[in-house]
Amino acid sequence: MKPEKLEKHLARLRGSQSSYPFGPAALVFKVMGKMFALLSRQEETPRVTLKCAPPDAEVLVSQFASIAPGYYMNKRHWITISLTGEISDEMLIDLVNGSYDLVFGKLKKADKIELAQKCGNA
Repeated sequence: MKPEKLEKHLARLRGSQSSYPFGPAALVFKVMGKMFALLSRQEETPRVTLKCAPPDAEVLVSQFASIAPGYYMNKRHWITISLTGEISDEMLIDLVNGSYDLVFGKLKKADKIELAQKCGNA
């Protein structure tokens, strides 16, 4: 998947906000102030870092050469995916959505209500 297409998907997730808190090389996506993705495009091979359940992360890292423990992140809860084309676009979208869902699920009830009011219930 091209980084531009991935960036558009990340930006479309409900309540998603992006910024460059670590400088121009790393575009960070957050929901209600909590990071769920980091897109690194200024490299030979673009990468995305996503939150992942530890058991799933272990399996993914063992099965795919393009998936590694989270780069500069908690290696147990984050994975970094090199966008080499090894994994399908559908699988990448599922992993992105799963990362968003993990972070959204940990939000405080008040934050979920605020998000629903800002973005609607859809």
